[in-house]
Amino acid sequence: MSQKPSPSHLSTSQNPYKNNTNSSDKWQQRVAQVAYRFNQQYQNQSSELPAEVQEMPIYLEWVSGILAGKLASPFWEIARPQKNQHCLDIGCGVSFLIYPWRDWQAFFYGQEVSNFARDTLNSRGSQLNSKLFKGVELGAAHQLNYTPSYFDLAIATGFGCYFPLEYWTLVLQEVKRVLKPGGHFVFDILNAEHPQAEDWAVLETYLGAEVFLEPIAEWEKIINSAGAKVVGRQPGEFFDLYKVRF
Repeated sequence: MSQKPSPSHLSTSQNPYKNNTNSSDKWQQRVAQVAYRFNQQYQNQSSELPAEVQEMPIYLEWVSGILAGKLASPFWEIARPQKNQHCLDIGCGVSFLIYPWRDWQAFFYGQEVSNFARDTLNSRGSQLNSKLFKGVELGAAHQLNYTPSYFDLAIATGFGCYFPLEYWTLVLQEVKRVLKPGGHFVFDILNAEHPQAEDWAVLETYLGAEVFLEPIAEWEKIINSAGAKVVGRQPGEFFDLYKVRF
């Protein structure tokens, strides 16, 4: 199969996240790849995929829109934001524009690696509700730009599978730092045993970002090591939602 261009070789205009990351950070290239992947998606930029990829059943589900529903992680079903709670959506995408934050009456803070999503939310979020929308920071999940013990709820869905478990040990530490005592963290875990998981991982690699197929048991080990307790779990088609408390 042909190789996708590495985001590390793109110009800074295509990969603006690189200008906002410490060069000594070992995760810089991985974060830049994920930023590139989602900038492409949010800007509806098509990718030329090899014929053998286009022949895969999962590709047909992707282009038809069927796959998007299977990949969704409705975090509010396991941890609905409550009125006046301070909620941090990590890897938020355009969450505030498409989910009912105004109905929840919860204060929304976002952090995102896609500059396109960040700019879109910051330009439109306050127009929807200037009281609830508190802005989006450009930054990675392992470097949260917020003060300790501030949030009631943290959310991280839709991007965890693009990073190895080593990275997630750092994310759990950061989330623990910014959550209030008794606060909850909700995130999704790719079910590596799903019959289409490997095919989806191939598709995503050609769309710009490698997928890590980590066993659920290994995920639960790092959750325990971080001092977190699983207080809720909801299985999905591709992703399982986890709700933990530190």
